[in-house]
Amino acid sequence: MGIVSSLDARARLERLTASLKAWGYDAAALIPGATVFYLTGVTYHLGKRPQVLFLAGNEAAMIVPSLEVEHAGANQSFPFKLYSYTDAEGYLGAFEKVCSDLNLAGKKIAVEGIKMRVLEGQLIEKYAPGCSIISADQMFTDLRILKQESELALMRQAIQISQGALEETLAEVRPGMTERQVAAILQGAMTNRGAHGNAFDITVLAGADSALPHGTSGDTVIKPGDLLLFDYGATVNQYPADITRTFAVGKVDPEMEKIYNVVKAANEAGIKAARPGVTAQDVDRATRKVIVDAGYGEYFTHRTGHGLGLDIHEAPNIVDGNAVVLEPGMVFTVEPGIYLPGRGGVRIEDNVLITETGVEVLTSFPKTLRTIG
Repeated sequence: MGIVSSLDARARLERLTASLKAWGYDAAALIPGATVFYLTGVTYHLGKRPQVLFLAGNEAAMIVPSLEVEHAGANQSFPFKLYSYTDAEGYLGAFEKVCSDLNLAGKKIAVEGIKMRVLEGQLIEKYAPGCSIISADQMFTDLRILKQESELALMRQAIQISQGALEETLAEVRPGMTERQVAAILQGAMTNRGAHGNAFDITVLAGADSALPHGTSGDTVIKPGDLLLFDYGATVNQYPADITRTFAVGKVDPEMEKIYNVVKAANEAGIKAARPGVTAQDVDRATRKVIVDAGYGEYFTHRTGHGLGLDIHEAPNIVDGNAVVLEPGMVFTVEPGIYLPGRGGVRIEDNVLITETGVEVLTSFPKTLRTIG
């Protein structure tokens, strides 16, 4: 069985079935990804061989290549019928059979529009004539946006592993190392502490590179006077941490220290603003105001944060213009930054949970400017 308990799986399946009915859809078709994992607790890989999970009424079915039959059959947290195919026979017959058996012709079929591939979509349309494939991203977002205790427990584990690994790594950082070398040390520390994987590629950025919000760790050598930025996170059973901290390598320029303190104050203002009943944009505005008031508004070039879950970037987006009301169970990042081109940048990122009474900061790594190396 997958990591999702049968009880959780049944409840999630029932919620999705009720959502399909409420939104006016007859069925759902999902390719491997976060939502399939959420429902089944099993990882299926998206590759050249199509795999699709179908839900129609009280029936569930999955098209899988023959080499996945044992994996799928042995890990069912709720029963679904398997439609398998070999490489020799191809997958067309499996699509024809499942579309016929589930009576999908002429039906409204909900998909994740942002993820569904053209291949699978066209095959469903071919073998379910007259069907309508409809992007139902909001429905699937609503399904997963409020985290359950079992999910939060995994995220807490991922955060603790990540924070412990960062502390271990900092003790080894020295001027003369490259960003890539430090990233490798952090990777090893996370693995040794029990990480199942990375939420995304580890980012370590030194000096002027730290002014690149989406920079990539490379061969830049760490020097005294640099800011050193880490953006990283471990996963545990697919659930992530997403943490950013920035450090001083020796004595840094006074303005770098100044922008660090501004970013820290902005981070804290955003966290203070987060609570049930406020909107996502309220958190962004509270965070951004601190940076704007300090005269660095043009150097804060991205949203304040993003939802965190099986997808490293998911709802709710913490950005001006998003009037979604925050509810208990939502998890997101608060990650303001100031980036001075050619000089350096600071970002401080925490993971927070909306509770019944306010907000819980899941990350606990200290935020006072720390000198290392």
